Amino acid sequence: MANVVKHWRVWLLGAVVSVVAILIIASQINLDEMVTAFQNATPIHILESALLVVAGLFFRAVRWRVLLSGGLPLGRAFNIINVTYLANGILPLRLGEAARMFLATRADPPVPVFKSASTIIVERLLDVLAVLVILALSLSAAPLPDWLRTAASFSVVLVIFGFLTLVILASQRDLTLRIIGWFVARIALLQRVDLVGWAGHFLDGLKPLTQPSALFSALLWTTVAWGFSLLSGYILMQSFYETPDWVATLLFTAAASFAVAVPAVPGNVGPYEAAIIASMSALGYESLEVATAFALAVHGVNLLINAILGTVGITQEGISLRQLVQGVRGMQTQNIQNVQAEVYDD
Repeated sequence: MANVVKHWRVWLLGAVVSVVAILIIASQINLDEMVTAFQNATPIHILESALLVVAGLFFRAVRWRVLLSGGLPLGRAFNIINVTYLANGILPLRLGEAARMFLATRADPPVPVFKSASTIIVERLLDVLAVLVILALSLSAAPLPDWLRTAASFSVVLVIFGFLTLVILASQRDLTLRIIGWFVARIALLQRVDLVGWAGHFLDGLKPLTQPSALFSALLWTTVAWGFSLLSGYILMQSFYETPDWVATLLFTAAASFAVAVPAVPGNVGPYEAAIIASMSALGYESLEVATAFALAVHGVNLLINAILGTVGITQEGISLRQLVQGVRGMQTQNIQNVQAEVYDD
């Protein structure tokens, strides 16, 4: 109950955003025409798209295992990745990443929380970089305003800078820790926690980036995973449109990826669809009903695959959803207690 009270504002904001997005979409479409668009869709392309989504998730697991320096078997990494997406889709506050860190600590040998956290940060940087490249490619070919092209180019440069900074810090681990230790020795506030120890675990998670082969593998599997995601969208587009288009696929994929960051109800229902519809409209696809049906299909396929594979994954992990949530809460509480203990010891 305490957690519910603590986070009710976030839940309320997400609910409002989702409801507003749904109402705006519903007010602009003819429901009968949208149903007709669904009826005209070709099931085989929907099935093909779903299989490609599975392939994309598999290669995300391959990438995570590379970043963990082989710390988990591939099968278990795949299961945990799927549980992550399931948790993000049905639980509030996007607890999926915390669930991933918790499940990784249950492995034998366990993966330290800070190591998992650092790999997740690297993943996010790689994914943001991939999305920005996808966006830049779509903007370069689409008839859109110049300011959007400029903003996309600047964002790509910013993410590349952040990624290279992490690579440099990880490659100079001892020097980085000495610098952190120098600041800790001179700032009393920093001495209340084991900042150097935390930084060491964090840099351990970045270690694969210092190895050319591992870095190449991470970039390769990121490209492959997103390639399957794009191909999935392109194939699904054939189910609703006579002629699928790669520019449209690039744009709606990038837009939907950014929409996931918008506060919404679990699953991002509303903003996700609105982002795809806006992308299709910007490129001249006039039928809002077809665009809405297509957006619902894209989101539905992804949510369904996440639900199926996530359920399989959580079963393979031998844990219930309630136990998973309790474990995540316990892990978070333990981390807070560890920090408090270090403060009191000082």
